[in-house]
Amino acid sequence: MSRPQTGYSEIELMRMAIDQARMAEEFGEVPVGCVIARGKEILAATHNRRILDDDPTAHAEIVAIRLAAEKIGDWRLQGCDMAVTLEPCCMCAGAIVLARIEKLIYGAPDPKAGAVDTLYRICNDTRLNHNPEVIGGVMAGECGEILSSFFRIRR
Repeated sequence: MSRPQTGYSEIELMRMAIDQARMAEEFGEVPVGCVIARGKEILAATHNRRILDDDPTAHAEIVAIRLAAEKIGDWRLQGCDMAVTLEPCCMCAGAIVLARIEKLIYGAPDPKAGAVDTLYRICNDTRLNHNPEVIGGVMAGECGEILSSFFRIRR
């Protein structure tokens, strides 16, 4: 079975995720945005919602995975690409593997909680039953600046 093309470049997907991160900031959420695409369809475009939902697990990636799975009616997100503005944490990296995301595109590395390349390599652990393709550092400067600016203002 051949893999459908998203119709979106990694940069286009990241720009959409950045738009979501900026929305999160308007709500006082840590500005992380996430988009999931399959074929030429955007299945989910969302952002961190921990404050909005009173949910410690409402990271952008988790919310996006839930929305995409609901939209297609299947927990397996095979053939889907995810773009997220910040390197996923352990929880999110684990969910990406479990959801069978095909390709993970992330922006800024996370030196405090990054579980894809920085502190851990969950998505590339061959002991797990799935390993998504990982492309890190896409628009990392812009993604990192959104976060730095957010925290600079609050400190």
